[in-house]
Amino acid sequence: MMSSTEQSLRHRHSLLSELTSMVKFSKQFEGRLVPEWKDAFVDYRQLKKDLKKIHPATNAEHTTTSFVDKVSSAIGNFSLFSHHRRHDRGLIQVHKRLAASTSRGDLIYETELLEQFADTDAAKEFFACLDLQLNKVNQFYKTKEKEFLERGECLKKQMQILTELKSIIKQRRRGGSAPDEEEDASISCTISCEEDSVKDRTEQEQLQQDGCTNESDKNEVSSSDSPRSDSMLKSTSINMKREKGRLRLLSDCVFSFQGKNLRINIPLTTPSRTFSAISYLVWDDLVNQSSKKLGPERGKLYINKSKLHYAEKMIKGAFVELYKGLGYLKTYRHLNTLAFIKILKKFDKVTGKLVLPIYLEVVESSYFNSSDKVVNLSDEVEDLFIMHFADEDRRKAMKYLRPQQRKELHSVTFFIGLFTGCFVALLVGYIIMAHLTGMYRRQPDSIYMETAYPVLSMFSLFFLHFFLYGCNIFMWRKARINYSFIFELAPTKELKYRDVFLICTTSMTAVVGIMFVHLSLVRKGNSYAQVQAIPGLLLLVFVLLLVCPFNIFYHSSRYRFLGVIRNIILSPLYKVVMLDFFMADQLCSQVPMLRNLEYVACYYITGSYKNQDYGYCMRAKHYRDLAYAVSFLPYYWRAMQCARRWFDEGQTNHLVNLGKYVSAMLAAGAKVAYEKERSIGWLCLVVVMSSVATVYQLYWDFVKDWGLLQLNSKNPWLRNELMLRRKFIYYISMGLNLILRLAWLQTVVHSSFQNVDYRVTGLFLAALEVIRRGLWNFYRLENEHLNNAGRFRAVKTVPLPFHEVDEEE
Repeated sequence: MMSSTEQSLRHRHSLLSELTSMVKFSKQFEGRLVPEWKDAFVDYRQLKKDLKKIHPATNAEHTTTSFVDKVSSAIGNFSLFSHHRRHDRGLIQVHKRLAASTSRGDLIYETELLEQFADTDAAKEFFACLDLQLNKVNQFYKTKEKEFLERGECLKKQMQILTELKSIIKQRRRGGSAPDEEEDASISCTISCEEDSVKDRTEQEQLQQDGCTNESDKNEVSSSDSPRSDSMLKSTSINMKREKGRLRLLSDCVFSFQGKNLRINIPLTTPSRTFSAISYLVWDDLVNQSSKKLGPERGKLYINKSKLHYAEKMIKGAFVELYKGLGYLKTYRHLNTLAFIKILKKFDKVTGKLVLPIYLEVVESSYFNSSDKVVNLSDEVEDLFIMHFADEDRRKAMKYLRPQQRKELHSVTFFIGLFTGCFVALLVGYIIMAHLTGMYRRQPDSIYMETAYPVLSMFSLFFLHFFLYGCNIFMWRKARINYSFIFELAPTKELKYRDVFLICTTSMTAVVGIMFVHLSLVRKGNSYAQVQAIPGLLLLVFVLLLVCPFNIFYHSSRYRFLGVIRNIILSPLYKVVMLDFFMADQLCSQVPMLRNLEYVACYYITGSYKNQDYGYCMRAKHYRDLAYAVSFLPYYWRAMQCARRWFDEGQTNHLVNLGKYVSAMLAAGAKVAYEKERSIGWLCLVVVMSSVATVYQLYWDFVKDWGLLQLNSKNPWLRNELMLRRKFIYYISMGLNLILRLAWLQTVVHSSFQNVDYRVTGLFLAALEVIRRGLWNFYRLENEHLNNAGRFRAVKTVPLPFHEVDEEE
């Protein structure tokens, strides 16, 4: 016989193992859930807290009940006795009733305790919370299911229109259309220039909700896309809506097809479409009077193959996003069912009762578990995608619908450690040699500091910024911030934080190694004319690697980076997405690096390195003017992006944000002018402009970008939702951001480190600004993620090309 002490010890060990299992499942549950839908999932943490309030059953009760439960569970496997067993036990009864606050016939569940528990009040509280979670899950699932079903119906209609249009165009190209089909084969679209022919985004979203005939413009995952945009857009004047609406779409043309008036919408996402839309408006204004005389034949355009190709691309992207959303909903169902099972098993273990079979039957019969519409739609989307976009090749279709994540190789971690060690060793050697030669001391004429040091400074700032981006990725993943969705990165091509660290360590090892060799040659007495080309060749090699067309060295990431830089430079011609203005903000913190790049490019392109004339780029007037332009170009690009977003979305917030970058432009220009002419007047202007810009930027950082300083927040001076558990981190970050924003005061104070060259001090201050930007990046995306989670946005809303037009339009 086992003693009571041994039984007690075993019981405690069993409870401890169950608690450990619960903790493990809790981590797995939080790690697998959809981040943007976190609040809609079962609140497993709260259920665990309520369960801990229930006192466990005594040893004798637990042993006896456990034995009875095992026997009952074995008998319950037979369907003949299962109903009677549950009825005989009568522990709980779950009631269904219609919700009083809704007219849609939604059911809600309420649990009644039919038998006394060891701690009845705590058990009632637990089941009340459990019912609340079940009702929440059902309601959310039903809402999302309805949304995806409506989107699926829209896509099927779009696919039908596209297929028939493509077949008619093929017939026309082959010349095989019958005479009686001549009218249908001539697919022409009359450009509609009436006042209500082009809807603004708010009206398009309303059409999508009501008739499922159109999709809203491509979703920019940004904080400015707030629910308050409707009221802001309504306050805009009607004429402004019409003019901006006419330009938002390149080919907003109405055409007749199978007895229906259809409109094809091509968003203005590229400069070619933007210029085409502008030229169309100019032409329309010139021939407006003559067009009226021509009657209905005016302005006819033909839907060519290129337009259909772009329409097909839009529909294909919409199918991929719909399939992704359906996958998320299936994950939502599976994880919530598993959470109910796990928490009920813990309840049975703690109380010694057998409640799991009773409540689990309710969970399995509830709407989110019994509805098969999502599974059927998912299969239908697969079939349509395979048929129309994959040439009946299922494997090819699954590459788009279920892209596989790249495996993280252990070799990457090994090389990170290897190159980190090499970089540290070379850097220490370089610093020692530079100290022995006195290169970084103040000297009246230092060719090295004027020519080679800007190259090292430029690479240091760039890869420091890139390293901090890797740290951001690591922290975003730890905090469950879906940065891939926010930046619209492909899961098969995005850089992981280990990839970023590998690029940084490898590149800086090469840079410091070559600069170490260059400094060694200078120290050995070689003339500058013989070794001065080495830093320039180093820069040239990195530029060639960046634009290398071969599929090596992260080809897709390099060209995505170049594409984003192109979008920034050509602002406001390109439609602005989150990644574009995020990268433009990074460039605003890299003005010293851009100025070094401008100087180094001038030094080597003009051939000044051949005769050591490093002062030429400072003497030539056009290069001095270029230094002014480089100083405020990043702010100009960012301001143009704000203007484009205001034009597309009509929100006045973007105009206010534009003012912030204009103030930064003026401050940067004043600072460059003061560096050229150190007078009291310019100094006063620098202080005034920089002070205004700093206050403007701090307000925008804390209130708009980070979403902090909310007066009615439950977390003082912060916001209601926080991704980090320790609040003091936010206060420290705000303080650091304030201090680092004031780095421009060094321009006034002229502080230096003893006899260190002023360029070294400038590099140190520029590095502080880069570190501040890395800190800003984390909280910027945290706020963006919370905005998406607040609206349960886990997939993009891709615009659709066709929608039906009423005859009144």
